Amino acid sequence: MPSPKSIYPHPDNVVDGRAIAVQIQRELAQRVAELRRRGVTPGLAFVRVGEDPASKVYVGRKEKACAELGVASETHIVPESTSESDLLALLAKLNADTRLHGILVQAPLPKHIRESVVFSTVLPSKDVDGFHPVNVGKLMLGDASGFRPCTPAGIMELLVRSAVPTDGAEVVVLGRGNIVGKPMAAMLCQKGKNANATVTICHSATRDIAAHCRRADILIAAMGVPKFVKSDMVKPGATVIDVGVNRVPDPGSRTGTKLVGDVDYAAVQPIAGRITPNPGGVGPMTIAMLMQNTVSAAGKTLN
Repeated sequence: MPSPKSIYPHPDNVVDGRAIAVQIQRELAQRVAELRRRGVTPGLAFVRVGEDPASKVYVGRKEKACAELGVASETHIVPESTSESDLLALLAKLNADTRLHGILVQAPLPKHIRESVVFSTVLPSKDVDGFHPVNVGKLMLGDASGFRPCTPAGIMELLVRSAVPTDGAEVVVLGRGNIVGKPMAAMLCQKGKNANATVTICHSATRDIAAHCRRADILIAAMGVPKFVKSDMVKPGATVIDVGVNRVPDPGSRTGTKLVGDVDYAAVQPIAGRITPNPGGVGPMTIAMLMQNTVSAAGKTLN
């Protein structure tokens, strides 16, 4: 019997998130140019609390995307010791600033600051992260007037632009977090185009996760466990989306660590029908969706 590698040898099953993100950026550039002609320059404020290295990198990438697209951005950096009340006061000022159409508070936040309170303070109309309860509620109701969280929205774009059918598909989402897992499931099970899937959410209390995974036409891994998804957990021909960002020891690297996803990519890629690399898959799409939400927010001010 031939090995899975000889049955699925095609490297063209890799979904290039960077290329799709560039395509979206080009589309958005036209919308930004039109807004500018009508006197509106999209504006986005970043708020970073403390000096977390990963947060600095992520905000830097988002600032770069703004500059490339013509979105005006400003970054507010406050000490890790900042009180919750002081942070909320800053957000109130940003809410009132008409130059700004979007506000992003970079997570994680220090333990003494409640993320739920912070996310609820940002105006729903400026909540380009899609975390305000109003936008979460609209997502659950299938109301397209709200902002969708950027990572699951980016995954939806990957599926659509890669012609992955979702109608009636069996989807397994690994992870029940508020940022990816729950909103991802809500998007895919909606009654409508590019959705209509049957969705199972697996988590730490799920019995026999591997059995659920093997049933999936689309498998979305967002658990935060390095290389959790092995080749024997994937149905041949399935679409595999790797959301994980995990830092693991790597004695051979300059830093002594490296980033890996939730999927054992080398083992799974030959079996999958389509698969996202990591990096270069979901990450660029998250930033592209942030830009899309910001441009949409700016456009709504003209209505």
